[in-house]
Amino acid sequence: MQVREARESDVQTIVSFNRLLAEETEGRAPDRDVLTRGVERGLGRPELCRYWLAELGGAIAGQAMVTYEWSDWRDGMFWWLQSVYVVKEARGRGVFRALYTHIAESANADPGVCGLRLYVEAENEGARRVYQRLGMRETSYHVLEHDWSDAFG
Repeated sequence: MQVREARESDVQTIVSFNRLLAEETEGRAPDRDVLTRGVERGLGRPELCRYWLAELGGAIAGQAMVTYEWSDWRDGMFWWLQSVYVVKEARGRGVFRALYTHIAESANADPGVCGLRLYVEAENEGARRVYQRLGMRETSYHVLEHDWSDAFG
């Protein structure tokens, strides 16, 4: 298994994975044009986000995106794991563990990073158990949003 940063040539793979993720977790399909523009912008502007891909046997088997949140309380940056997706055929084979380990090591090597965070669908018990086995813990926070993007039509 290899983990690498995504390249411009990976745009369509990331878009496809994100659409599959939205369909599996939320039963929704993001607009392909909006999603493609968002992935292209993210790949071109590392201050917004970074994507990592896991390759298993030479094929891309999973992805994770990192975005950033400044914490004045900690004088450091949290890295948020988002757009986490592992292809069905590769689940249970350590793909997410490899992504998480690589990202955690990268974050830990940066003195300006104070931790990792992610959010998970409340009903996704399997994912919650995976995250907890990797050392993450649930917090007392609830995520609220006001989404006016129209990305889902």
